[in-house]
Amino acid sequence: MTSVAKIAISLPIRAAERVRRAVRQGHASSVSAYVASAIEQKAKLHELASLLDQMLAESGGAMTAAERRAADRALDPAKKRGKARR
Repeated sequence: MTSVAKIAISLPIRAAERVRRAVRQGHASSVSAYVASAIEQKAKLHELASLLDQMLAESGGAMTAAERRAADRALDPAKKRGKARR
């Protein structure tokens, strides 16, 4: 049996309507299941963003504009030849 914690939340009316519609359409078994799934997805996005920040810090940070242009030229043969992309 999975442990659960019961909480009360307030949602904007439009958001609540969307959740109820999703449940009616079978996208979730209940409002609670829908909200729990949304929270899990949001938490995963935060974890991935943190991982990306850590990886960028370890690799010297994000590319500069000059580095990005050089990478674009290296990866796009048309740019190497100075031709415009179609």
